[in-house]
Amino acid sequence: MLALLMLLCAGRRSDVAFGRDGRRMAHLPRQTLWVWERAEDLRGMDASTSAIAYLDQTICIGEAVHSQPRMQPLVYPTRSVLIAVVRIEAPAGAKLDDDKEKQVVALLLRSTHRSDIAALQIDFDATRSQRRFYGDVLRKVRQQMPASLPLSMTALASWCSYDDWIGTLPVDEAVPMFFRMEPDRRRAWSGLPAFRIREPLCLHSVGVSTHEAWPQEAIGKRIYIFADRGWHSDFDLVAKKESQ
Repeated sequence: MLALLMLLCAGRRSDVAFGRDGRRMAHLPRQTLWVWERAEDLRGMDASTSAIAYLDQTICIGEAVHSQPRMQPLVYPTRSVLIAVVRIEAPAGAKLDDDKEKQVVALLLRSTHRSDIAALQIDFDATRSQRRFYGDVLRKVRQQMPASLPLSMTALASWCSYDDWIGTLPVDEAVPMFFRMEPDRRRAWSGLPAFRIREPLCLHSVGVSTHEAWPQEAIGKRIYIFADRGWHSDFDLVAKKESQ
C-alpha cells in the first residue's frame, strides 16, 4: 500500500509541476480576450499580442446531457491564437453519475479535436457536491487529450484563496475571476485579507472585465478579459485600463 501511495504521489507531483512551471502555457500571449455567445468581429485586434478564448460549446447536465454549440459568428485575424472554452452548467440537484461523466468527457474531448486551437479551457462553477465529479472529469480529459495541449480552468476567487480544493487537479492553470465577485466576498471568513491568492495554480493568470477595476493581482500575469457589453462596444476600454 505504501509503495502504491508513493507512486501515486510521484505521478501527481510530476503532473502538477508540468502545469505550474508554465511549459505548456509558455507559447500563449499574455493577454486573452474572452468571447462569449455574441456575434463579434475582432479583425481590428493585434493577433501578435492577444489570444481569443471563445465559447465553443455549452454542456448542460440535467436528467440528460446535451451540448449547445456556439451559434453566433466570430471573425478574427488570420494566425490568431485560439482557446476553445467549454461552459458546463448543472443545477445543484443534478444526478452526476458515471454515465453522465463519460458523456461530459466525450463532449469536452470533441472540443480538443480542432486543429487550430492552442488550449482548452473549462468553465464550471461547481458546487461542493459537484467537486468530485468535476475533478474526475478533468482527470479523464487530461489523460485522453493531446499531451502537448494546455488545459485551463476558470476558478472562483475563493477557490484560489481560502477554499482549498483545486490543488491536485491536473490543469496547467486556474484563472481566478476577479469580477462579479460579491457572492464570493460574502463567503470569505473574517480577518482574511481580500482574497489573497494562495493556490499555486492560480498565481500566473487572472480574469477581469472591461467595466470593473482591475486588481493589483493582474500586474505581470496572463490576463483574460471579459467584455461586459461585447467587444464591438468595449474594445477601447482595454487600452484605457492598461494605461491606468
